[in-house]
Amino acid sequence: MNAADLAERPPAAVIWLAAARPRTLPAAVAPVLVGSALAAHDHRLQPAAAALCLGFALLVQVGTNFANDYYDFIHGADTAARVGPRRAVAAGLVAPAAMRRAMAIVLGSAFVLGLGLIPWGGPWMLAIGVASILCGIAYTGGPYPLGYHGFGDLFVFVFFGLVAVATTYFVQTGHVTGPVLLAAVPVGLLATNILVVNNYRDVVTDAAAHKRTLVVRFGRRFARAQFALSLAVALAVPLAFRALGFGYGCLLPLLTAPLAWRHVRRLQAGTTPAEFVALLGDTGKLLALYAVLFAAGVLI
Repeated sequence: MNAADLAERPPAAVIWLAAARPRTLPAAVAPVLVGSALAAHDHRLQPAAAALCLGFALLVQVGTNFANDYYDFIHGADTAARVGPRRAVAAGLVAPAAMRRAMAIVLGSAFVLGLGLIPWGGPWMLAIGVASILCGIAYTGGPYPLGYHGFGDLFVFVFFGLVAVATTYFVQTGHVTGPVLLAAVPVGLLATNILVVNNYRDVVTDAAAHKRTLVVRFGRRFARAQFALSLAVALAVPLAFRALGFGYGCLLPLLTAPLAWRHVRRLQAGTTPAEFVALLGDTGKLLALYAVLFAAGVLI
């Protein structure tokens, strides 16, 4: 590495923060917020258990992002032709072995932290925790990388939607209800939309690397329809909660409808990597806003 490279190299903290991909972290926070709000609605909120769920979710998200950085480089999906934000390993900012160690440390920390949920949720927490961590690695690693075979969207919907919301509620109440699973649907769909925008942007380089995401398999028109349908379903769920007898406060997430419509238009009209990077961040913000409004509405 020459003097010019050293001069341009960002500080280590900046490199690792970028590798953690902060734009994706609402996918970890939102399900814990929604699950805890529902527990509070039922007068069963356990702040310590909720905090453990949040810590576990954040660590799994960051560990999965580190795994994605490492394995996409190994598989050749992250190259100089990539149009999105630079990845630490592919850009030569972090050695592959260092990223692999960081992935192991973060996911190992998630496992240890998750053990603290066993007193609340019982041995099921061990199974759920191990499955979450293994799938986080298997998203881009292992003998059958989920993201390379079109299962990435399903993985995000299940683990950052159904599993995360239901588990957060379960460890605080000891059971799971129909409304809890219903509330998990929009969280999972909006988290999946973050992945849709990411894959929509990277469709050309993913196809070249034989990364068969849904966008690669079925095209950008399909991705736009998936994105819009997920938003439509997410906005329909508050209406279902009102029909189930929840108060009018549960309709607060409908305030995100104009923003959701603009996101659909932006995905359709976008042509440059910068536009998709901005939309990806705003998609994460929409998930966070939806979760906050849903939680507030349930508690009103």
